[in-house]
Amino acid sequence: MGGFKKFLFRGNLVDLAVAFVVGAAFASLVKDFANSFITPLIALIGGKPDYTRLSLTVDGTTFPYGVFVTSAIAFFITSAIVYFLVVLPTTKLIERMDRGKEATERECPECLAEIPIKARRCRFCTSEIVPLAQTP
Repeated sequence: MGGFKKFLFRGNLVDLAVAFVVGAAFASLVKDFANSFITPLIALIGGKPDYTRLSLTVDGTTFPYGVFVTSAIAFFITSAIVYFLVVLPTTKLIERMDRGKEATERECPECLAEIPIKARRCRFCTSEIVPLAQTP
């Protein structure tokens, strides 16, 4: 039981659980935003975007492909919202924060692994390397 307790309270697992809960709440927020603002805008332009009643019948078997079309549209809208309102601004913010940082690693010319700038030997392939400070 002690091992299970250790597993449950490991830092990564707790972080993952918190991220899952926050992600679920954020998914609900994005869904409500899409239903409240984006879907009505699409309805103004091209009619009501509810295709759940569309279906195809073959030999008495009904294929409700409209459910998939509606879900695909909702997925596309949600993905676009997440990308433009979360991913893109976060990426730009991280780029701005890292702009002034000095590089601490470089690629090994032999194996292309990341090694410290001042290294004289690659820790992965053990080839000798001229330190970057002495490179002409």
